[in-house]
Amino acid sequence: MSHDPSSVRTERQGPILLVTINRPHVKNAVDSGTAYLINEAMDVVDSDPGIFGAVITGAGGAFSAGADLKALREDSHVDLPARGGFGVMRRPPRKPLVAAVEGIAVGGGLELCLACDLVVAARDARMGLPEVRHNVVAVGGGLFRLPRRIPYHLAMELALSGELRPAEFFAEHGLVNRLVEPGQAVTEALAMLQGLLRNGPTALAATKQIMLASTDWTESEAWQLQLPIAEVALTSADREEGIRAFAEKRAPVWTGR
Repeated sequence: MSHDPSSVRTERQGPILLVTINRPHVKNAVDSGTAYLINEAMDVVDSDPGIFGAVITGAGGAFSAGADLKALREDSHVDLPARGGFGVMRRPPRKPLVAAVEGIAVGGGLELCLACDLVVAARDARMGLPEVRHNVVAVGGGLFRLPRRIPYHLAMELALSGELRPAEFFAEHGLVNRLVEPGQAVTEALAMLQGLLRNGPTALAATKQIMLASTDWTESEAWQLQLPIAEVALTSADREEGIRAFAEKRAPVWTGR
């Protein structure tokens, strides 16, 4: 499979990997090659101990218009990358992932937001699941993740109507963490994540994993199932550094190990 390497840009900013979908001519609609490149970027986030988290965004004033239906129609055989649709939807990275939304996040674009842990959006951004308008079903996680993030009847209305709503609507109902002025989403997302990364990276990864996995646990199961996940952080070198830094009254220097 041939990939246009320019369709995804990655930029290291300290302990953060900034991932940019770079297909502005189609409002960053994602084709198969782009999904594989996003998958590769997420693999880097998980495998590099010096990367503590990532921000994903789109170039040219749009987050993503979803799947590139024209490219999918022309490609009769499309394999999904290991992490699922858009290279992230089924298996996001273990580390914190923040969406920085400008313009539109529709269809798979909204589902990409739902695969992220935090969402920063421009006030004029619009979001929704318009698939039903084309007799398509949103199978990128939106139909089961959205009703877990906002009230059920609102999620159902969005999914059945295909209507787009402003970012303010999603902020009011808890899906968008922060609203910013247009053009400032990436800056705010990086600042937000940088603030979180003052905390221990192995503890952040374990905390995220427990919160995601526990939606399927009973409370009695949760008391036991959280322990092996937490143990990874509690036996890490970063835990020792955190305790040492506290005792020495200085800022910790994390290694991600």
